[in-house]
Amino acid sequence: MLENFKHPFRVSSKRIFCLFCRKESINESSEKLLAPVLVVGLLLTSLVTLHNLKDTKKDNVFRIGISQYITHKSLDATRKGFIEELKKEGYVDGKNIQIDFQNAQGEQRNLKNISKQLAEESDLVFAIATPSAQSLANTTKTTPVVFSAVTDPLAAKLVKNLKEPGGNITGTSDQSDDAISTQVDMIKQVLPTAKTVGILYTQSEPNSVVQKDNAKKILEAKGYQVVEKTILDSNNVKAAADSIMSEADIVFVPTDNIISSTMETVKQVSISHKVPVFGGSAEMVATGGLYNFGTDYEELGRQAARMAIRIMKGEKPGKVAVETPEKLELHTNKEMAKELGIDISSLKVEK
Repeated sequence: MLENFKHPFRVSSKRIFCLFCRKESINESSEKLLAPVLVVGLLLTSLVTLHNLKDTKKDNVFRIGISQYITHKSLDATRKGFIEELKKEGYVDGKNIQIDFQNAQGEQRNLKNISKQLAEESDLVFAIATPSAQSLANTTKTTPVVFSAVTDPLAAKLVKNLKEPGGNITGTSDQSDDAISTQVDMIKQVLPTAKTVGILYTQSEPNSVVQKDNAKKILEAKGYQVVEKTILDSNNVKAAADSIMSEADIVFVPTDNIISSTMETVKQVSISHKVPVFGGSAEMVATGGLYNFGTDYEELGRQAARMAIRIMKGEKPGKVAVETPEKLELHTNKEMAKELGIDISSLKVEK
């Protein structure tokens, strides 16, 4: 019987002890539950503080987007000059400015997406080449845009007026009024017997069409017969160059993005036909042209950077006049002259 008897006190004391244990257990559990909550709270507070500090830092950094239409030496030089001039004036990428560079590689679809992204995320966008500038003009009416390597901002419908552009866009043109005329005058020094001048250009590039029309008018006024050949895309360059060089004594090329990016091909066709190519840019001449009187694109980029700085300091783009090259230079390719059997040792700009 005693074995089956349960002592009430023992049971009670057990229960009392358990109640105390339970109370202590509850307190310990509460503390254990509160500890992670406090930790999470502290972490959240730290994250918010860091986020605010990050935002504050970001607010002190001027965001510059760069939209480049395609890769070739002239446009690369323009970008280089722009960034270097900013640095020279105290605006350094990764410090007080943040540069986001995007290259469309000649694809309109890419250009549209790039324009949208940069317009939304930048305080100012630098547009290199006419297609890039046009795409941005169609994308934003508020984000400031500075263009460069654009032949005719009026014909491209980028600005209303060169002296007072209006809107949110301004920049530097790569053409001066007398550049093409001066190059045409030099044909007599290079190839006195030339009668037929070919013009090779890309129909889909407004900048090229403007220069083609201008060159044709000047050439015909000086008594030359003109033949034209259009390029559809980079795959069409060799065939088009072959065709026009079989008809012309000398060929003019504008500052055309497709031709510039495939100038090595043009060079080979030029050597094969023994037909010189003139015009374009200094970079195009260095690759395979004979001569050019025109823009230094690196300097043009620097010029555009100085305009961008004015806007960064508070000037309205619409009040900043479009600028043309401050300096034009004669560029020649002695190796091509040797390949073609042409003496350019006395070639000079006649004023």
